[in-house]
Amino acid sequence: MRERFLDHLSALAVSQPGQVALSANDVALNYADLPGEIARRSQQLAAFGGRRVALMLDNGLDWALWDLALMQSEAVNVPLPAFFSPAQLAHVVDQAGIDTLIGPGAAAAALGFAASDDPLLWRREVATPPVLPPGTHKITFTSGTSGTPKGVCLDSDTQLTVADSLAEVARSVGVRRHLAMLPLATLLENIGGLYAPLWLGGSVALPGLGELGWRGASGFDSAQAWRVIRAEAPDSLILVPQLLSALLMQQGEAPLGFGRFFAVGGATVSPALLTRAAQAGWPVFEGYGLSECASVVALNRPGEVQPGSVGRPLPHARITLAEDGEVVVEGSLMLGYLGDAEPRPTRWPTGDLGAWEGAALVLKGRRRQVFITAYGRNVDPAWVEAELTAEPAIAQAWVSGEAQPSNRALLVPRGEWVNDQQLEEAVARANQRLPDYARVACWQRGGPFTPDNGLATANGRLRREALAERYHHWLETPVSA
Repeated sequence: MRERFLDHLSALAVSQPGQVALSANDVALNYADLPGEIARRSQQLAAFGGRRVALMLDNGLDWALWDLALMQSEAVNVPLPAFFSPAQLAHVVDQAGIDTLIGPGAAAAALGFAASDDPLLWRREVATPPVLPPGTHKITFTSGTSGTPKGVCLDSDTQLTVADSLAEVARSVGVRRHLAMLPLATLLENIGGLYAPLWLGGSVALPGLGELGWRGASGFDSAQAWRVIRAEAPDSLILVPQLLSALLMQQGEAPLGFGRFFAVGGATVSPALLTRAAQAGWPVFEGYGLSECASVVALNRPGEVQPGSVGRPLPHARITLAEDGEVVVEGSLMLGYLGDAEPRPTRWPTGDLGAWEGAALVLKGRRRQVFITAYGRNVDPAWVEAELTAEPAIAQAWVSGEAQPSNRALLVPRGEWVNDQQLEEAVARANQRLPDYARVACWQRGGPFTPDNGLATANGRLRREALAERYHHWLETPVSA
């Protein structure tokens, strides 16, 4: 698949040389020039001798070209998210045995890299690099549910197979132009927002994260992002629920006027949020995936959307349910975890619970996060949180109710303009969409949950144990039924 993909790019250089492949900051790179730019960087890496390379750049042409060059060179590519803390970055560099860094000098020096004869590449001596699963071409780090990032080892063929599946879905609705809204260091945008559009022979717009409205690890300027989206008028986007909710608030009454396939995933998506998006004219389709499965495994498609589901499996994936309802995935799996001697898995128990509705998969929460109320009812907090954050006033929510007669929520307002009355009304509306045992009886305001304060992972998932520890006094305060 890797050779087929690279040959495909060479063929596109001949068949559509003037078509823009990548663009950023008013600079466009055509397909005619793409193979040469990739080859030049690949040769640069070979001359330097880098074997395990950290890619620590902002979204843009350079990130994409170095990523493709690393694929061509077969060096191990380790994307470093800018939103990782200094301690997390140091852990990744050490654990992966990184000997080369492509990134800013200040960050390189802080991580123990030294300057070299090549001003773009930084060197670090690694006496004994950790053993990797055979065939590893990329290590994507996910912080998961703890503060220490975990390395998922992938080969290029697996990533490109998933991208090919996504490209087929996008091709069915005529997608030709993608705007990367998420950091390219996240596997979902890397595969779905770079490789998939290139399979299509389409164009990828790659604004810097600051231009897109990202403000470090915890901030997002939706007004700025909306200006970029309107200017680019893309056919496709990849969004997480929080971004979708924030962007919908910026649209106003004007019709969207563009867009063919906007994928949303990464966390539980409220049906109310999807309804809001559909009513606003957004072509939004919910999907589901995991880094261990090289990103997306199931997706709603145009013409076959099943509300409340994540759609049916993509062609490369086979999904079954264990006796207890756990979702098990086969096909295009990781090679293994970094530092784990276990053989390559052939089946991956995801930890998610699900059920089938026809051919579509409906998720029922995480095995480890479902709590049981004092009345013996099972509640998936992510479901309740999704309904709360579907309300425009609420940016983030954490719900708890283990062994309690009623549930409580910690709410992060969308902005300083949101007062307590607006939050109370938002909770009331969300409760109307929930059964009585899942409703929120009390709430309080809180600050943002971010990787910096240890209350969220790098991809925005809540660190529930850390939240419970931080707010244990509030949790222990009795709440009347």
